[in-house]
Amino acid sequence: MPSRLPTHRLGGNPPVRSRISVLMLAMLATMASIYVAGRLWQDAESRVYLLKELDKRIGQGQKSISVDDTLKVIACREQQKQLSALEMELAAAKKAGFISKYSPGGEGTNKKKKLVAVIGVTTQFGRRKNRDAIRKAWMPTGAPLKNMEDEKGIVARFVIGRSANRGDSLDREINVESSQTSDFMILDELVEADEENPKKTKLFFAHAADTWEAEFYIKVNDDVHVKIDGLLAILSANLDKPRVYIGCMKSGEVFSEPGHKWYEPDWWKFGDSKSYFRHASGEIFVISQALAQFISINRSILRTYAHDDISAGSWFIGLDVKHIDETKLCCSSSWSSGAVCSAV
Repeated sequence: MPSRLPTHRLGGNPPVRSRISVLMLAMLATMASIYVAGRLWQDAESRVYLLKELDKRIGQGQKSISVDDTLKVIACREQQKQLSALEMELAAAKKAGFISKYSPGGEGTNKKKKLVAVIGVTTQFGRRKNRDAIRKAWMPTGAPLKNMEDEKGIVARFVIGRSANRGDSLDREINVESSQTSDFMILDELVEADEENPKKTKLFFAHAADTWEAEFYIKVNDDVHVKIDGLLAILSANLDKPRVYIGCMKSGEVFSEPGHKWYEPDWWKFGDSKSYFRHASGEIFVISQALAQFISINRSILRTYAHDDISAGSWFIGLDVKHIDETKLCCSSSWSSGAVCSAV
């Protein structure tokens, strides 16, 4: 009689299948772990790459530079700005018809000496008689005008804007006169009008400072005659002052009535007493080079009032400027004793 097999051998196949299932699960788990780890590694590499790129873009990837190197960079940038500004000024000067301040060859010995003064005589359309009277009295044309620059160090120009109807007969008349006399500074960006006189004065100082290097810059009305030698004596006495504002100093009432000849739209800014601060009369006044350069640099933000003399006085009131009340620049209708100017 055959013997019975041991009972533990019965049902042996299920345990084998169970072991295979466990093995498969382990393999799948291992593969999943490898896949996840790979993805995490890739993500980590991507993050490192992105951080490096970000560092490059914002400069954090570079090592810090010293203070000296920083100052060198700043100085280089400032020089680049100055070079760009000089190139723009040169282009504008050539467009306006001004010649270079330096003789051909570019040697240091050929550099022109600094001028004593640049005079701007503010004028208007229809005032040819005034200009011709000045040309006969103290501001010659042609070779004598050039001699005044070479011998006395004084450049003088009539200052005028453009017609509101650009290119009309008024503009053409000035163009013809300018071609004959070569003694104009024509402000193309200014529309000629009485209410624009303060802006005209500001633009004269700005353009004069940009075009000529001088010790002083002088604004004169076209109904004022000047004794050049007497003016030079006043300038010579003040060469030692770096920031000076010279003129017939005055103050006066601020008029708030719209119909008044000297109406000031901003009258309320001058306080309850309605009195202007001390300023030089607009007939003729002098400023030093530093002040002209200040006007040039800040021309876009300097406020103008109803009158050019008030406007100029306001520009210097908050600066460390020496105000000089020069009675010789008080122009009367006749030549008073010692006066260097006369209103005609």
